[in-house]
Amino acid sequence: MSQPTTFKDYQRETRLFSSRVVASAVIVTLLIFANIGHMFRLQVLEHEKYRTDSRENRVKLRPLPPTRGLIYDRNGVLLADNRLTFSLEITPYQVKNLEETIASISKIVTISDKDRQRFNRLRRQFRRFDSVPIRINLSDEELGRFAVNSHLFQGVDINAFPVREYPLKELTSHVVGYVARISERDLLKLSESEYSGSSHIGKTGLEQSYETELHGKVGIQQVEVNAAGRPIRVLDKTPPQGGRNLYLNLDTHIQEIAMSAFGEYNGSAIAIDLATGGVITMVSKPGFDPNLFVDGIAQNIYQALLKSPDKPLYDRALKGQYPPGSTVKPFVAWSGLASGVTQFANRTYCRGYFLLPGQSHQYRCWKKAGHGSVNMGEAITRSCDVFFYDLAHKLGIERFGKLMSTFGFGQKTGVDLKDERDGVLPSPEWKRSAIGQVWYPGETVISGTGQGYFLVTPMQLATAAATMATAGTRKTPRLVAHTQLGDDEKTRKAVPYETYKSNLTPGKGHDQIVNAMVMVVEGAGGTARRIANDAYSIAGKTGTAQVFTVKQGQSYDEDRVPKHMRDHALFIAFAPADNPRIAVGVIAENAGHGGSVAAPIAKEIMDAYLLWGKNDKW
Repeated sequence: MSQPTTFKDYQRETRLFSSRVVASAVIVTLLIFANIGHMFRLQVLEHEKYRTDSRENRVKLRPLPPTRGLIYDRNGVLLADNRLTFSLEITPYQVKNLEETIASISKIVTISDKDRQRFNRLRRQFRRFDSVPIRINLSDEELGRFAVNSHLFQGVDINAFPVREYPLKELTSHVVGYVARISERDLLKLSESEYSGSSHIGKTGLEQSYETELHGKVGIQQVEVNAAGRPIRVLDKTPPQGGRNLYLNLDTHIQEIAMSAFGEYNGSAIAIDLATGGVITMVSKPGFDPNLFVDGIAQNIYQALLKSPDKPLYDRALKGQYPPGSTVKPFVAWSGLASGVTQFANRTYCRGYFLLPGQSHQYRCWKKAGHGSVNMGEAITRSCDVFFYDLAHKLGIERFGKLMSTFGFGQKTGVDLKDERDGVLPSPEWKRSAIGQVWYPGETVISGTGQGYFLVTPMQLATAAATMATAGTRKTPRLVAHTQLGDDEKTRKAVPYETYKSNLTPGKGHDQIVNAMVMVVEGAGGTARRIANDAYSIAGKTGTAQVFTVKQGQSYDEDRVPKHMRDHALFIAFAPADNPRIAVGVIAENAGHGGSVAAPIAKEIMDAYLLWGKNDKW
């Protein structure tokens, strides 16, 4: 049976085809318009954005770190210099395989584990398009070897940069301080724009305190680069502005004499120019080599410094807090006169100890047999403890603290270094806050001889001596005399200081107290007779500060006491006594009596300052 014939519906197929053609045309038209719109957005609406992106791919902004300012002493001796050195640096984003690149470099230039550790640490701190040093301080031979093979290492370059150097090492380590690499903690508080390209920052001393002046201002260089990121040419450049140089009041010649004068003892010595408030010398012995810290100190060396019993990293001049001992007696005496509690001629009988009314506890004088009847001048000259026990008791702790604060005790001196400590000027409020205990009358008694809770820093002690020398005028001590941009005198800026005037008037026995201090050195019963000389007169006061308390009924035997537990030796002075130019404060740790060790150190300093050019010794 034959199949039925099927006929096509040509009209239906024509309509379907036509609709598909129309739909395709609409879709194509929409795509064309979308493409035109996209091109309009890219080329017209966002032209500047992509033009900028394109330019940034072709042009790189490279920071130009400034040269750090130099530091000089008052005679032009260089204390902090910049030495040119070369480093091998890697820009991570330009390197395909970092580990293979470092391994290849190691065949040409020695790369130690320490170098790798520093590189990895710095990579975390830097941006990926910053260059990071993998080796520093390249030798001439290493420079030559890498230069021959440099074409093999994309993203690896040799850069020259200045490195901080401290020529005098230990001598000025605590004054000048040191710079070190910027840490992650530093980055949190630094301005990225101001420190872009910089790798070091001041960590201690003047390097830290004057960081803003020393650092300078960053410059910018526009560099055209190729597709591989290598520079082709410099398009524009804004040069950096170097940091300001510091010129100090410090005299390194006197600093060296003072350091040497300590001999076997550790301690601190401060000398102040009375005309300006300038710090002539600031010794903290022992010191350390600040060059060790510039590019990262080895862990074993750092631990040795930390664990050393001599504590070389500890700045005794500003952070060391010691009982002032008998060096405070002239200030207690002036306070007694100013308050009207006593008169210069009033006498106190010293039988070797002092008793509070109604008590049996003996506050002993250093002289067991006692000094007999003494007035204020004799008590200062012969350092009678009983006289000042009695005077402090009469003053009372509140009045005592108020009057003694006028000399700067219990407060920072304001010297232009950071981390200065306050010392302790004891009071009932201080004891309640610091220890949580009440104040006892006996603590007032021993404060009169600089014992108990009373603590001073060497800088405070020297500043107090300067205040006595100037009859109550206290100037803020200053290490930096002026700053300057290079050799341009027009940019010279003096560092200002503040002046405080004591409310203790010179007429209240000041001259008599100074005469008594002169007799400490020149009098027959003076405790510092060994430094008397014919060249100039010295007004001074010795002191001995106990490291531990000797119990009632016991005596102090230096020969049986371990060295680190022996008394500290102290001395303050100013000279010439009739027209003072210099004030000095010295603390020699565990050195015994102030007249034996501390006074001769002060004498060496004053001789160097006052007799320079007048004595064959110098």
